[in-house]
Amino acid sequence: MSTKTELRIVAGALRGRKITAFVHEGLRPTPQMVREAFFSILGNAIPDRLFFDIFAGTGVVGLEALSRGASSARFIEKDAKQAADVQKHAERFGVAAKAQVLKADAYRWGERWIAPADPVNLFLSPPFPDLSEKADEFLALVGHLWEKAANDSVLTIQAEVGFPIERLPDPDKWDVREYSRNLLLIRVKGDPAPPSEGEEGDAEE
Repeated sequence: MSTKTELRIVAGALRGRKITAFVHEGLRPTPQMVREAFFSILGNAIPDRLFFDIFAGTGVVGLEALSRGASSARFIEKDAKQAADVQKHAERFGVAAKAQVLKADAYRWGERWIAPADPVNLFLSPPFPDLSEKADEFLALVGHLWEKAANDSVLTIQAEVGFPIERLPDPDKWDVREYSRNLLLIRVKGDPAPPSEGEEGDAEE
């Protein structure tokens, strides 16, 4: 069973634009509260950087990153309809030139990913069942991306309470934030100190 919902881009050039989505077990759009917190925490790390929206779903996180000044965005989504919808939204919002939608399984894509030389933002929001049923595979994906990413890259995981944080690389170096059942786990490569909320300035408008 699915439920129709509207997702709103909160800030930036596309502020107020809406995406209609049908939420079901395999699609869990990042709640607005969590998105606002994420972009507030990253602040100035968003503009002029490449943003990877992995397990993109509706693509709302990557589109919000473009709205807030990301140089471009890559959307990794295996579902053909969802990938096509992300492309349509990018075209409708006038950002298609900066958006590349890759219809691919995120796990296989991560194994083949060739990281840019410059720092990037990597956002992983897998379906909740993957966090338990594919925990080993998901943690391996995190490891692949972390190893390949350039220094100063930011890797963020949206998980849920109960996620095995202790199995992450250097688990004590992740900044962990809790929002109801949702968790944001954030780490900057090469930086021993996690970012603090508001440290870079609030990006909200």
